[in-house]
Amino acid sequence: MGNRNKTASVSFVLLGLFSNSRHPEFLISIVLLTYVAAVSGNATLITLILLDPQLHTPMYVLLSQLSLMDLTLTLSTVTKMAADFFSGTRQISKVGCGTQMFFYLTLGAAESVLLTLMAYDRYVAICNPLRYCTLMSPRVCLLMVAMTWVGSSLASLSHTIYVMHFPTCGSIEIQHFFCEVMAFLKLCCEDTSVYEKVVLITGTVLLLIPFSLILASYALIFLTVFHMNSPKGRNKALATCSSHLTVVSLYFGPAMVIYMTPSSTLSPELDRHLFVLDTVITPLLNPLIYSLRNKEVVRALKKALGRQLVSK
Repeated sequence: MGNRNKTASVSFVLLGLFSNSRHPEFLISIVLLTYVAAVSGNATLITLILLDPQLHTPMYVLLSQLSLMDLTLTLSTVTKMAADFFSGTRQISKVGCGTQMFFYLTLGAAESVLLTLMAYDRYVAICNPLRYCTLMSPRVCLLMVAMTWVGSSLASLSHTIYVMHFPTCGSIEIQHFFCEVMAFLKLCCEDTSVYEKVVLITGTVLLLIPFSLILASYALIFLTVFHMNSPKGRNKALATCSSHLTVVSLYFGPAMVIYMTPSSTLSPELDRHLFVLDTVITPLLNPLIYSLRNKEVVRALKKALGRQLVSK
């Protein structure tokens, strides 16, 4: 490494998602269709929750934040990739690289915490319904959301500043479709093995603790549900929980493979594909899962569509 000059450039080149593909036009078309559907679905869900007073409850406030996180994640990563593909210029400035990194880390950490809060909300609603209004009051819910955003932003900012201070050498090509931390570290002159282990440990902790809390919440929920005398109440509780558990699986599955596996054991292609699941597929499926399997959201959607038809 000593004979390699430090790069004076303040910009980098993103290799993109389809650098080795024989049919990049076909693949980018699929990604763009998925991207448009994900943006539209999450934006629609946020709008419905904002406009419908009956959805101004803690569960739907948290759901709106999940959609906001998915929407921001998709816009901050896939938009740049698509623009690079069609323009042919894949450059990204150091500031732009740091910005992408900050948003991805913030949204990843915030979503992990938010999914835990959503499990806690369901636990209180089903296991302690008489105390629900106290434990999940609007003030408490908003405080939880604010702490999630602020805490994730501060932690991500410290990581981003630390990563971006490393000098880079030789190649300026980032083997990814956005400025991901581990991909960026491969360009650094200094030995980053210690910091990579810190990232691995941090990722493991931030994933395992929330995931364990979610599993514990649902273990208690299922014990309570199976002792319910009302089949209707049992089915309603299980339907709500099944939607959240599906979303939890979609988020924690790829994330655990990405951040709990040493980077040397994952090929660049597999790594990028896992990030596609995280940044494109999951944001597409989340609003579909909650809208198609939630009667309140379907009712709000029909009501909004009805108003549009009447106004025309």
